[in-house]
Amino acid sequence: MDENTPDKPETPERVVGIDVGILKYAHDSDGTAVESPDFSDERERLERAQQKLSRKEHVSNNWEEQRKTVAQRHAELKRKRRDFLHKLSNYYAREYDLVAVEDLDAKGLVELPGNSRNRAGAAWGTFLRMLEYKCEREGTHFVAVDPRGTTKECASCGTKTDKPLWVREHSCPSCGFKVDRDANASWNILSRGLEKVGVGHSESMPVETALPMDTDLVSAKRVVETGSPTLKDRTAKVVGQ
Repeated sequence: MDENTPDKPETPERVVGIDVGILKYAHDSDGTAVESPDFSDERERLERAQQKLSRKEHVSNNWEEQRKTVAQRHAELKRKRRDFLHKLSNYYAREYDLVAVEDLDAKGLVELPGNSRNRAGAAWGTFLRMLEYKCEREGTHFVAVDPRGTTKECASCGTKTDKPLWVREHSCPSCGFKVDRDANASWNILSRGLEKVGVGHSESMPVETALPMDTDLVSAKRVVETGSPTLKDRTAKVVGQ
C-alpha cells in the first residue's frame, strides 16, 4: 500500500449501499437514483460513419479518411462513457467512509441476451473496478457482498418475496413495508456490507425511519457536468456540515 494512502476508518460513519440496474444506472441507500447514460446520439454518429465507410472503395484515399472518422467516433463514445463512470465512482469514493456493492459477475452479465443488458453488464464491471481502486486511494472501505436475494429480501423484516423484473415496487406481504425495489435492494446491500466489516445499524431505529423513503432522481448528464450525482445540500447533510 502507498504510504500516502489514508487509513480506512475503524468505525465508518458515512456509509452507502449501491444497487446497479438498467432502468436506473444506480440507486443508493441515501435515496439518490442516477439515470442510465444516454449515448444514442454518439451511437448514431458512429453508425452513420460506419455506413459511409462501407460505401467507400476499399483502401482508397477517401476510405482511409472515413476510417479515421469511424475511429474518432469510437473514441468519442468511449470517452463519454468513461467520463460518466469516472465521475460517478469518484463521488462515492470521496464522499463516503464505506461503499457496499454487489459482487457481480460482470462477464456473466455481459453474456446474457439483450443488447441493453449486454452494454449495462460491461459498464457495471468497469464502474465497480474504478470504484474499488478509488476507494483504496481515498481510504474508503469497499465491500462487495453476495448479490443473491438483495431484491427479494425485505429490508425491514427480512421476508423474501419473488418479484419479476417488471414489478418496480417492493411490497412486503409480511410487514407491509413498501418502497422502490431498487431502494430496498440498496439497503440490503448496505446492511450486508456493514455486517461484513462488523458495523450495523442501530437496532432501536426501524428501517422506515432510519432510511430515506424519497428518491432524488439525477440525470447522467448532470453527473458528467458537475462531477457529483447528488444535490449539494444533500451532501452537506451527509457529511454533517
